[in-house]
Amino acid sequence: MSEVLLAVLFVAALLGLLGSGVWIGAALLGVGLFAMETFTSRPVGPAMATTIWSNISLWGLAALPLFVWMGEILLRTRLSESLFNGLSPMVRRLPGGLLHVNIAGCTAFAAVSGSSAATLLTVGKLTVPELRKRGYPDSLSCGTLAGAGTLGLLIPPSITMIIYGIMVQESIGRLFLAGILPGLMLAALFFLYIFAWGLLSPNGRLMRESAASWREWLSGLIKLVPVLSLIVLVIGSIYTGIASPNEAAVIGVLGALGLSAVQGSLTLQSIVDSLMGTVRTTSMIVLLLAGSAVLTLAMGFTGLPRALADWIGAMELSPIALIVVLTVFYMILGCFLDGISMIMLTIATVEPVVRTAGIDMIWFGVFVVLVGEMALITPPVGFNLFLVQNLTGRDIGFVSRSAVPMFVLMLVGVVLLTAFPEIALWLPGTMTAKN
Repeated sequence: MSEVLLAVLFVAALLGLLGSGVWIGAALLGVGLFAMETFTSRPVGPAMATTIWSNISLWGLAALPLFVWMGEILLRTRLSESLFNGLSPMVRRLPGGLLHVNIAGCTAFAAVSGSSAATLLTVGKLTVPELRKRGYPDSLSCGTLAGAGTLGLLIPPSITMIIYGIMVQESIGRLFLAGILPGLMLAALFFLYIFAWGLLSPNGRLMRESAASWREWLSGLIKLVPVLSLIVLVIGSIYTGIASPNEAAVIGVLGALGLSAVQGSLTLQSIVDSLMGTVRTTSMIVLLLAGSAVLTLAMGFTGLPRALADWIGAMELSPIALIVVLTVFYMILGCFLDGISMIMLTIATVEPVVRTAGIDMIWFGVFVVLVGEMALITPPVGFNLFLVQNLTGRDIGFVSRSAVPMFVLMLVGVVLLTAFPEIALWLPGTMTAKN
């Protein structure tokens, strides 16, 4: 059977299962089992057991539930209140006013969470009613929150980076460092957009608030100390080589528990709730990993990845042209899948093509996570759009339109990352030089 027909059968079976409402991980697993039974003579049971176990028992995955737990603990603290009260005096006089808190708050919480959903919910549950009360446009409030909430995928400790690193066998520590500057670059683009709105639009100029006193500045800085300390502990320990990503995850959990205890929100119920949330999230990701592993094995037997790599190689695309093609491909795929599922589904096929083109896999990890962020605000299944809808009560069409400028800015970020790859590669290079 030709590779083209095989590819069509794979896609049709997967779309059929996804369209019927089957969990994404279960759909991947089902298609992989079907392909193994139909197109190979290898016993399915032993092959599936060996493949799944080898992919979900890797030591690097130990950091995954720990970083998820850290985010779940912080989600149940008063950190969002501290972030808002700490950042407000610093940004409220800027053009764009308190809308900057959405961006700065999500950037800061992303650096201690690793989860886009936790980042958006923690910041949004306080900023949305406050911005609405002060008369800021709902379109900008929704759009900035949806866009900045995606930073939880890119800024370390990123759950998606851990999964990508495991799948392509690259250093998770170097991937974490590679995500810092691109994440800050994206946050800066969001800041500039809000700044321009506050400076150039008549409504934005009316939203200028009074400057904060030095006492308010000092009080704000004090309130930011806990989260800044946790960021330094987690990221600093990896950068300096004091701790591996797994050890940094333990440090992060201990820091989150300590912060929760100091704030008085550490109770037996909050611990149970955070552990249950961790089990649910980790189980979902492990099911995705298992399904992806079986599907990858089945595709390997059929020769699809090799055939695709040969086909793209025969086109003699330059690395830039390949990145353009992949960007369009992932933008289309992002309309139907979330970022993590998208990466798991495609990376086994895309990896040999990217390596053959000579593209650095650390850089490509940042690229694929960035386009995965775009999927979070792409209708009809953009996860962040539904989270913002639940927070604001606005319809999904309004929220989707509000997020369009953020989507365009992310596309600008992809262009900058492609034109200046050192944005992602400089920090990992300094760590390599130290070691």
